[in-house]
Amino acid sequence: MQYSKIIKEPIEHFSVKPNLHDYHMMYRELNWDKISRDMDWFDSEHINIASVIIDSHLKTDRRDKKALIWENQKGEQEEYTFAELARLSNKFANILVSQLGIRKGDRVFFFLERVPEIYIGIIGTLKAGGVIGPLFSAFGPEAVKDRLIDSRAGVLVTSPALKKKISEIIPELPDLKNIITVQKGKDKADPGDISYEEAMAAASDSFDTVKTKKEDYAIMHYTSGTTGKPKGAVHVHGAVLGHYATAKYVLDLQPQDIYWCTADPGWVTGTSYGMFGPWSNGITQVVYDGAFSAKRWYSFIERRKVTVWYTAPTAIRMLMKAGDDLPGQYNLKSLRYTCSVGEPLNPEAVVWGKKVFDKPFHDNWWQTETGAIMIANYPVQDIKPGSMGRPFPGIRAGVLDDDFNELPHGKEGNLALRPGWPSMFRTYWEKEEMYQSKFKNGWYITGDKAKKDEEGYFWFVSRADDVINTAGHLVGPFEVESVLIEHPAVAEAGVIGKPDPIAMEVVKAFVSLKENCEPSEKLKHDIQKFVMKRLSSAAAPREIEFIASLPKTRSGKIMRRLLKAKELGQPLGDTSTLEED
Repeated sequence: MQYSKIIKEPIEHFSVKPNLHDYHMMYRELNWDKISRDMDWFDSEHINIASVIIDSHLKTDRRDKKALIWENQKGEQEEYTFAELARLSNKFANILVSQLGIRKGDRVFFFLERVPEIYIGIIGTLKAGGVIGPLFSAFGPEAVKDRLIDSRAGVLVTSPALKKKISEIIPELPDLKNIITVQKGKDKADPGDISYEEAMAAASDSFDTVKTKKEDYAIMHYTSGTTGKPKGAVHVHGAVLGHYATAKYVLDLQPQDIYWCTADPGWVTGTSYGMFGPWSNGITQVVYDGAFSAKRWYSFIERRKVTVWYTAPTAIRMLMKAGDDLPGQYNLKSLRYTCSVGEPLNPEAVVWGKKVFDKPFHDNWWQTETGAIMIANYPVQDIKPGSMGRPFPGIRAGVLDDDFNELPHGKEGNLALRPGWPSMFRTYWEKEEMYQSKFKNGWYITGDKAKKDEEGYFWFVSRADDVINTAGHLVGPFEVESVLIEHPAVAEAGVIGKPDPIAMEVVKAFVSLKENCEPSEKLKHDIQKFVMKRLSSAAAPREIEFIASLPKTRSGKIMRRLLKAKELGQPLGDTSTLEED
């Protein structure tokens, strides 16, 4: 649904005024070179993300400012200033370099809950010149194995509980030399593992950050595709320039803000805007480590006096489901600005935010590959509910036809970006040919379909491929299908995304069983648990339909398009390549 109504955001609506003058100057004049010149931490040759987000504040009045305020569902709390994060990350860097021999470019992966140690470890790894690889803590062993094998990571930072979860795959990781376990006063490290607490206690808190260049690799985030295993999108230290600018001008982060990004550190939003963006701007951020609950979230905002809130459309829809009256039971007046990302935000959610918080949600669009926000609804720009907004200054976005030529306003086509922004991924790890295939006719092809109106607002239409966006998590159907056919009862499997009012899409699997296996509800549950354990809860099929055989091309490729068309009652289209019975 496209609303004709426009939500006006005049400056007087803000209790704390946005950077209005800066915003208009930026929109007229901004380019990446200008941002670079304005930053006192910027070096035209050398730059290290950790130095920018933490150490650059040590010679300012932000040194003793709270950088991280953490609490969990049990009510446990920890707080860290920028100076304390600097000291602790120096210790972790010393562990990596002095004890483990980590050098620039070595991969250090994090499979850890949302605890302060993951933030300290990531900062320390970047100081040491290592390449970080954050992994979602809900991943199962198969998902972790694929990423560790592909990256050839030499160090894994985890917890006893999560290590136990993936214990079966550890012998299959030939490049993994060291495991660091974070106990937090619980189970002790296994023999041969390194205790985070013991190693930190012995490490020096003085460390000379490794000199890294703008184009040195810093981050690997794995993203799913329609075929093959997940691929590692690699970003560089110079990407922090994009994190800084978009956090300042899109999220409107200002010195007095208390900022809450609800994304897990295992995803790109949790690093770009749960670490790099806010801390490069010297902002205090709060972290809640606990299961979703509307009451808990509202209580957290009230208790922590959150001013800027960055969350996901699925979470907003779940809050809507909890009712319009619940927010009124909490003092949420501290909120001045609310944003969303991860999947398209439906217009009703924007209007609902205005109704219950007197703050519309400002949606924005970007990807793992883009590294930072590309298209956004800005704080001083009128909102067209349902729109992604307008491109960030310095970003050229277009809608292309299938020959990769730009289309006029109002026409649906392939959403594309002109390459060259700082946070753009530099390769898919050891898959350069696949990386180059993403660039056509001078454009980066995003894989999304969109249209643009006469005022330059972009509107999301759909994915151009089969990748499933479920609650903001991109799930590759091939990865799920590969696990499904490992189940002893499954002969063939085809996976699609099915529309869902809360999660946008859910995973639906069409399964053909082996001989002597009978369909049953018990078998469905068994298959679901099998996928959940090996991949993640997000990848587990919400629905399973048993069918005699799957539609395939004559070459044997499963035609997901036909499965989806049949599921949604749409025309089947061209079936000339369909395998004949």
